[in-house]
Amino acid sequence: MGCSLEKDSIDKTIAFHGHQCPGLVIGIRAAELAFKRLGGIEGKDLVAVVETDMCGVDAIQFLTGCTFGKGNLIHKDYGKMAFSFYDRGKDMGFRILLRSDVSGDLGSELRGLMKKAEDGTISEKERPRIQILREKLQDRYMNLDLEEMFIVTETVSSAPKPARILQGLRCEACGEMAMESRTRRFGGKTLCLPCFEKVEQKV
Repeated sequence: MGCSLEKDSIDKTIAFHGHQCPGLVIGIRAAELAFKRLGGIEGKDLVAVVETDMCGVDAIQFLTGCTFGKGNLIHKDYGKMAFSFYDRGKDMGFRILLRSDVSGDLGSELRGLMKKAEDGTISEKERPRIQILREKLQDRYMNLDLEEMFIVTETVSSAPKPARILQGLRCEACGEMAMESRTRRFGGKTLCLPCFEKVEQKV
C-alpha cells in the first residue's frame, strides 16, 4: 500500500522544501508512519528527534509542526536515517530507521553514477540517468508499504524535556552573550563555544 497522505499535503511539503527528491519522500513516509502509530497528532505534545540533516527533516518539520524554535524538533548529528517521535502527554515514543536495503538496485546504480559525477568521470550519456533513477526511487519510496521501508522500535528513554529559557552569560573573550548551557569554563574564564574551541586547540 502506497502513501496515504493527501496529495495537497505532499505538494505543500515539496513546495516548503523547494524540490522533490528521494530524501524528502523518506521524511514524508516517516511522518506518515508517525501519524499512524500516534493515531494522528491533533492535541498531542509531539517531539521529533532526527538523526540526520538531510532533506527528509524538512518533511518532518512541515508535516508534524515540530520546529527548532519551539524546541520540539531536536537534531542529533549521528548521520543515520532515523527519526524518533514522542508523545509527551503519554510519555511514549518510538524510533523509525530506514532499512539499509530499501533502495535496492536503483540505489546502487544511483550511488555509482553520483560517485562518477563527483569524480568528474561520468559521461554525458550517463548523466541524464541520474535524474531518471532519482525519480524512480521517489516512486518506489512513495509506493512501498511502510513496514518494507522502516524498522520501528519502541524507545526506552523518556521524551525529551520541554525547551527552557536559560540565563545568558557574556563571553570573556569576544564579549558576546551566549546561553549558559552553551558556555565553557577555561583558564578561569567563561567562554562561548567558538572561543573555547579556539583556545582548546592550542593546549
